[in-house]
Amino acid sequence: QVQLVESGGGLVQAGDSLRLSCAASGRTFSSVAMAWFRQAPGKEREFVATIDWSGSITYYADSVKGRFTISRDNAKNTVALQMNSLKPEDTAVYYCASATVPFTSVQAIHYIHWGQGTQVTVSS
Repeated sequence: QVQLVESGGGLVQAGDSLRLSCAASGRTFSSVAMAWFRQAPGKEREFVATIDWSGSITYYADSVKGRFTISRDNAKNTVALQMNSLKPEDTAVYYCASATVPFTSVQAIHYIHWGQGTQVTVSS
């Protein structure tokens, strides 16, 4: 069983940066893709970024491309999301998720384990 615990959320101003971290337990971490999703109030959960099992392939939502960077450390069972140039529309609960497959995917259906989420609030 994989458990995911996110940290690093908070309240920041537009233009600031935040770094989210996700600590994973379980032996399969290094063999599956990981991703970050987010859900804003009154909206559906949406894909943010994904990284393959090796860390060599990443993919981003258009809305965060060039501002966010996903990375992973398989030795430490962690995945991070560096968020720069934050905007008020980035305000959401951010979720870490682990996939059932080693390659990247933007579809939530491919992610079987989810963290409890961490709140990111960006004020204008």
